[in-house]
Amino acid sequence: MELKHRAGYQRYATVLGQIQDEDLIDGVMQRYKPQVIFHAAAYKHVPMLERNPWQAVSNNIRGNQVMLEKALEYGVGYFVLVSTDKAVRPTNIMGASKRVCELLVQSYMGNGTRMMAVRFGNVVGSSGSVIPLFREQIERGGPVTVTHPEVTRYFMTIPEASQLILQAGTQGKGGETFILEMGTPIKIAEMARDLIRLSGKEPDTDIEVQFTGLRQGEKLYEELITEGEGIVPTHHEKIMVLKANGDWNGLGTQQAFRNQLLTQLNDLYTTALLHDVQGIRQKMKQIVPEYEVQNSTCVL
Repeated sequence: MELKHRAGYQRYATVLGQIQDEDLIDGVMQRYKPQVIFHAAAYKHVPMLERNPWQAVSNNIRGNQVMLEKALEYGVGYFVLVSTDKAVRPTNIMGASKRVCELLVQSYMGNGTRMMAVRFGNVVGSSGSVIPLFREQIERGGPVTVTHPEVTRYFMTIPEASQLILQAGTQGKGGETFILEMGTPIKIAEMARDLIRLSGKEPDTDIEVQFTGLRQGEKLYEELITEGEGIVPTHHEKIMVLKANGDWNGLGTQQAFRNQLLTQLNDLYTTALLHDVQGIRQKMKQIVPEYEVQNSTCVL
C-alpha cells in the first residue's frame, strides 16, 4: 500500500504468509515468476531472540534456506540476502543466525542463480531503530536510555541501504558479500545528547541520559569483516566486496561444504523443534565457531 500511495506503483502483490511455508512459496513462484529476490525477512531484535532462540533457527535460517532452494528450483536470476554486521564474530543468536544465512548463500552459489549477500549496519529511521526511540523519550521529557557509555554503532541512511542492495544485484557474479563504506562508528551516548540539544534542551540538565547496561547478547561495538575475508574495491567508491578465503571450511570443495552444512542444519532444526536451548547454542557454535555463546535467559 505504501508503494502505491507514495511511489505510484500499481503492479505489485502483497502476500501474507511465512517464508518457511514451502507450498505457499511454490504458489508465489509459479504465479509471479520473479527474476530477482531481495531476501530481507528475518527477526532482528537481539534480546528477544536471545530469549527465543528457536525462532532465529526457524525463521531466519530455515526460512532463508527455503527461499534459496526455491530460487534455484524456479530459475530466479538473482538472489540478494540482506545480512548484518552482527554476523561478524557474533555474540548473540541473531547475529549467528545471519552468519549461517551467509554460509548458505556461499554453499548454494554457482548453480544457475547468482547469489550474494549484503552486510548492513544500522539503518537510520528504520523500524525499531534507536533514533525514533530517542525522539519519543525526549518528547516525554526523558530519561533517554542508552545501554553503555562506550557503545558504538555503524549507521547508514535508507537511500544508502537501498542503493547497496540494488548495486549488489547488478554487480554480483555470485558468492560475494557486499558492504558499504560507513565511515566512523558513532558513539550512541553522544548521538543521544546531540538529539537532546537539537530539541532545544540540555543533556544531563534538562533531560537525563540514563545508562541501563548492555542487553543480553549485545556488543560494545560492531565489526564489518571477519577473519579470512579480504576487502576488494568495486567501481562504486562507497561499496566494497568481501571475498572468502576459498578453502570451503577446510573441506576442499563447495559440494563437501554444502553437504556438511545441510547435515548440521537438519540436526539444528530438530533441536529447535524441541526448544532445546543449550542444544541450539551448541549446534550453532559448531556451524559458526567464532560465535561467542552467551548464557542468556530464555522464556522456557
